[in-house]
Amino acid sequence: MKTLKPSFEVIEPSFGSSFTYTSYVQNANIRSHVWHYHPEVELVFVNGGAGKRQIGSHISYYNDGDLILIGSNLPHCGFTDDTTGNTHETVIQMKPDFLGEGFMQLPETKNLAGIFERAKRGIAFSPETRKAVGEKLEAMEEMMPFERLLGMIHVLNELEQATDYKVLNAEGFALETQVQDNDRINMVFNYVKDNFKNPITLDDIAERASMTVPSFCRYFKKMTRKTFVQFVNEYRVVHACKLLAENTMSIADVSYESGFNNFSHFNKSFKEVTGRNASQYRHELRNVVAD
Repeated sequence: MKTLKPSFEVIEPSFGSSFTYTSYVQNANIRSHVWHYHPEVELVFVNGGAGKRQIGSHISYYNDGDLILIGSNLPHCGFTDDTTGNTHETVIQMKPDFLGEGFMQLPETKNLAGIFERAKRGIAFSPETRKAVGEKLEAMEEMMPFERLLGMIHVLNELEQATDYKVLNAEGFALETQVQDNDRINMVFNYVKDNFKNPITLDDIAERASMTVPSFCRYFKKMTRKTFVQFVNEYRVVHACKLLAENTMSIADVSYESGFNNFSHFNKSFKEVTGRNASQYRHELRNVVAD
């Protein structure tokens, strides 16, 4: 199977604005399924619903909406699809210096550089900030450009001061490198995304990357701070989480549909990634929905 390289997305600011603001109804964001990257920092608010998020080498499943800040050239895909169940998705994309270098050095605003620095590894915000900031982001749709800019500054300041967030990729995460490295590692990500239900061997993926197996293993670990086997297992487990949340199929069928051909291996991997077994995960999720 031919695997596409990640696409470099060219982003033009909204008319009369220094950044791009786009609002989608439900799952209308057609780029959500394509690995892509761009120099702009991206802020994504998914209003309601549940789905997979894939940012750099981080893969996870979110419930009840999402608020994500993605740094420059950090490849990503996911967020919404036809099963997510969200009402809206708001996407804002801005150059790191969209406010001007001088503006970012003012005493009142120099703290904003901190949020862009943390965003290089991807940031997911928890429910309190997600609700407060999400409402502000959706309200910006009806604003004129000047008011929208002021609103964006307020949002960035609120995100910088928030304490309820999780940095998604490990310290030293190295995807913001040369374009050649981005293309190679994202070829690997794309291949896993398209083929995780099938056996994936190190020999095959190393050959696709035009590397020996030892060289590929060292390269992937250096770039992602994970082994390739760990990355594939995490991808499969997150897909299993999605199936457990959205389907009534048996756990054995979930294991098979997620690419595990050994049920014991599935159970071990699922617990390593989530901290619980699959039946516990499904039970806890149903209790949350019931509440």
